[in-house]
Amino acid sequence: MKYDDIINLPHHVSKTHPPMAIADRAAQFSPFAALTGYEEAIAETARQTTEKAPLSEAETELLNKKLYYLKEHITEHPEIKITYFEPDKTKSGGAYLTKTGFLKKIDEYNKEITLKNENPVAFENIFSIESPVFKL
Repeated sequence: MKYDDIINLPHHVSKTHPPMAIADRAAQFSPFAALTGYEEAIAETARQTTEKAPLSEAETELLNKKLYYLKEHITEHPEIKITYFEPDKTKSGGAYLTKTGFLKKIDEYNKEITLKNENPVAFENIFSIESPVFKL
């Protein structure tokens, strides 16, 4: 029969090397990541972005009227809901985001609008502004 000559021999124990701990033995068989960062690269490639939709002349004119109205009533700090395009930092396109808050500042020099406790939004990225204060 196979292995009859060695099957009943005692298990060899090294006299110079201590036995390996069970946890270390298990680590020998753990998966090996040959391509570090590969999973993250796949996830980034799969992440969806949206292209920025251009506004029509009528939409741009209405948006300008709303910004002007808000500038005239800035001291009242009206509550507004702003939808804007946020460009993606790593790939082409971006995402449309909506924030609601109280108007803090309209910076005509930098062409930005800021809500309280929020980062400024560039005029060129604004898609829509809604507020109960508009009487247009």
